Amino acid sequence: MPTDQSPAEDTSTGTPGGPLERIRFVLVETSLSGNIGATARAMKNMGLSRMALVRPKLGARFADADAVARASGADDLLAAATLHDDLADALAGCRLVVGSSARARSLEWPELDAAGCGARLVAEAAHGDVALVLGRESTGLSNDELALCHYLVRIPTDPDFSSLNIAAAAQVFAYEIRRNLLAGADKSTGPDDRPDLATAEEMDGFHAHLMQTLIAIGYADAEQCNTLSRRLRRLFHRARPDRTELNILRGVLAKMAGRPGRPGVPRRDA
Repeated sequence: MPTDQSPAEDTSTGTPGGPLERIRFVLVETSLSGNIGATARAMKNMGLSRMALVRPKLGARFADADAVARASGADDLLAAATLHDDLADALAGCRLVVGSSARARSLEWPELDAAGCGARLVAEAAHGDVALVLGRESTGLSNDELALCHYLVRIPTDPDFSSLNIAAAAQVFAYEIRRNLLAGADKSTGPDDRPDLATAEEMDGFHAHLMQTLIAIGYADAEQCNTLSRRLRRLFHRARPDRTELNILRGVLAKMAGRPGRPGVPRRDA
């Protein structure tokens, strides 16, 4: 990812290939181009450079005059931002995904505060790509989108006025990321340092395989399995299997469905 920062000796300042290069901010269906520009500015203030946009309202024309004006010099981040048709595609290659939301959920999700989110993203970024997902200005993330995340993060705003502008939220998270990076990520956050954890798209492929199998054997109803699907995603996100473990599980699913499968052999459609 291009950056206007010159290489530095200390990786905490955002040198190419360092943890900051592996942290992406993913914005879902952002309505106002100015918010994208302001988020880019918030990111660049803290040395972050990777932005992914999922179906922004203006599409490929998101970097309009308002976005550039509010970016205030961070328009290089706008130029380098990637566009995606769905959230799963934007998360490709990520070993850890954290979703931001102010709304309470009927299905409990593992939660982090902003400081813990910054610490965990920094610690996990030492081993691979990670993502922070920011939802729509009006409704945030849907339950299905949150189901793609390992954790939910909340900023403890005043409950009488809890709505926080997306760029303001991005600034809080970007600050916590940089603060933790400069201080050295808190080892008490318990990051998983296994280098071969299954990526977001590999987990998505496994989950699709799992639900197809459960429907095929009559355990799940194709028309009424949304809650079951989200609970199973949450279960396996907590477990965070590595690639070998995921291949074993997919081999088991193949046998359950009556198809030949060899546990431990990677599936090309994962």
